[in-house]
Amino acid sequence: MIKKQVIFYIVLLTIGIFNSYAQKNEDVTIKVKDTVFITDDFNPLSPSKAAFYSAILPGLGQAYNKKYWKIPIIYGALGSGVYLYSRNNTNFKRARTAFKLMQDDKPHEFDGVGDHILLSEDALISAQKSYKEDRDLSLLVTVGLYVLQILEASTNAHLLQHNVDDNISFKPTIINNDFSNKQVVGASINFNF
Repeated sequence: MIKKQVIFYIVLLTIGIFNSYAQKNEDVTIKVKDTVFITDDFNPLSPSKAAFYSAILPGLGQAYNKKYWKIPIIYGALGSGVYLYSRNNTNFKRARTAFKLMQDDKPHEFDGVGDHILLSEDALISAQKSYKEDRDLSLLVTVGLYVLQILEASTNAHLLQHNVDDNISFKPTIINNDFSNKQVVGASINFNF
């Protein structure tokens, strides 16, 4: 029984060796064109110009990069931040004024007389604290969005100077391993000239 297994493995090994030598050996030649692209479009100061323009007037850097569709988004985001800051600041001032008038025993907006709603002293203190936190947060978000639009204009101007056409691609492929004759998953980067 053991002799049959040994003979079977020897025959299998011999067939495997002959199979590997039976592969066709082709000459592989790679032809590469000698091309050099020289463009006058490269401007190393373009990212700093875009950032400067966006710092002066929000959206101007995006207009410099010819990305006009981003300008309404920038003004919408910054306008929302300014609106929320203004609204929270107005409400904070209303609550603070009412609290000060309550301390002086004078009539105020939240005293419950007539059509006014009634708020206690603790409610006015809580409202002041809440509106102040919201006001400060909206100011922080607005400043963050302002800085973000400057960084976006600079980054976009920098990336516009790079080649991003369809001749450069990244595709996952299945590669045939020549030693084990098995397929493995891999990745390849293809440059088409």
